[in-house]
Amino acid sequence: MFGKKIYRSDMIKCALCLDAPCSAACSKTDPAGLLRRIWFDNEKTAAGVLPQENPCAGCSAPCEAACVRPHEVPIRKLLMQLNEEVRPALEIALPQNEERLRTELCGIPLENPFLLSSSVVASTYDMCARAFEAGWAGAAFKTICSMEIHEASPRFSAITGDSGSIVGFKNVEQLSDHSVEENMEIFRRLKAEYPGKFILASIMGEDDADWERLARLCEENGADAIELNFSCPNMAEGGLGSDIGQVPELVERFTAAAHRGAKIPILAKLTPNVAKMSPAAEAALRGGANGIAAINTIKSIIGVNPHTYVSSPAVHGMSAVGGYSGNAVKPIALRFIAEMGHDPALGGMHLSAMGGVETWQDALEYLLMGAGSIQVTTAVMQYGYRIIDDLKAGLNLYLAEKGFNSVSEVKGLGLDAVSDTTDVLERDTIVYPKFNAVKCIGCGRCVISCADGGHQAISLSPDRRPRMNPAKCVGCHLCVLVCPQRAITSSGKRVTKK
Repeated sequence: MFGKKIYRSDMIKCALCLDAPCSAACSKTDPAGLLRRIWFDNEKTAAGVLPQENPCAGCSAPCEAACVRPHEVPIRKLLMQLNEEVRPALEIALPQNEERLRTELCGIPLENPFLLSSSVVASTYDMCARAFEAGWAGAAFKTICSMEIHEASPRFSAITGDSGSIVGFKNVEQLSDHSVEENMEIFRRLKAEYPGKFILASIMGEDDADWERLARLCEENGADAIELNFSCPNMAEGGLGSDIGQVPELVERFTAAAHRGAKIPILAKLTPNVAKMSPAAEAALRGGANGIAAINTIKSIIGVNPHTYVSSPAVHGMSAVGGYSGNAVKPIALRFIAEMGHDPALGGMHLSAMGGVETWQDALEYLLMGAGSIQVTTAVMQYGYRIIDDLKAGLNLYLAEKGFNSVSEVKGLGLDAVSDTTDVLERDTIVYPKFNAVKCIGCGRCVISCADGGHQAISLSPDRRPRMNPAKCVGCHLCVLVCPQRAITSSGKRVTKK
């Protein structure tokens, strides 16, 4: 699989524009669409949609001149690589339909496994309608409540990578600031105009009666299922949101209250701000839940200003612990999904997973850990609803290449290879790293890392090429991870320790 390792360094200056000038300047293909596919790990589908005749052969690259960063993005080079390197390696033709993406959530059909998660990205009729038109299977609407919501400004902050893209995202946002009546009207309109789309109504009550009432109203006004917000870390009042999700007895109690109000499926959205999630998930099951949604954001502090001493986002000289999301939280979220996937008491419960999903490969990892549907927010906030094209295309091609006929066939396939402890890991053999002299630029980063963070097994020769001492190497593969050229890989061969 061709991926970020080859292309991201060349893509780093691409702004992923709206109505991109590069495509307007090209009469043969859509450079912007192809670049976006590369960015989201879809090199194969990008190569598959290229015209049969190489559109870049002999071209003077007017796309690069038209770029908002003229000549800073090597568009022609990237498209030539698609033609010359990726297309010849395609294993199958691109799927002609999306039938294998069809799945279900608690018995209700989904046209694909991708939903907007409950947040600002699914907070109005217009936003949901545009997302549905773009191809999202449904939306978990921003949490409905009876409380008056007054938001802070600013309320977002982020940690960014070298490209400027968001790695980790913090918010102090709360719930829907529309009235219950306004949100019910939105549900009625959406269900009338998009009957095939899935509406997951997120709610948060203040007491048993409120949970029951809100669940009933959502069912009466067209929601397909209810999501109980036991996980928001940003509530101004105590005893709500993640305060509930940390107490299994409260999870069971309020799930039962919502279950009394509605007969449609109920999912409990649980907080990651716990050591284990299974106790709360099992409590939700006892209360009548049909599934679990996880994870919500992780309590966090980021960006402490060295001059004002206030963390970000700063609101009139103050900040607060807020919810952390984005690709950085995916490993934590995967751990919780796997925990629940392993729990025999939760067998049969639907797991709707979220946390750092940007690409189809991110989504696939959740499916392999037992999830049945995927929810997305932070990537949409950064890149827009349009990412659904790449989520669907990449997953569809993967399933076709592997011979799977449906999303459900991959669900949970990775669980048997994951253990809660490292006791199961084999420790009698070593896999040595392999060095590619052609790719190596002689920077010595591997030598530095091995000397100061490893086992002093690599030295630099007079011609600035790394030399490994197998008597010292323990096969930790730190050198593989730090090499900026990806010139060090795993040998793939296990040998017995001496």
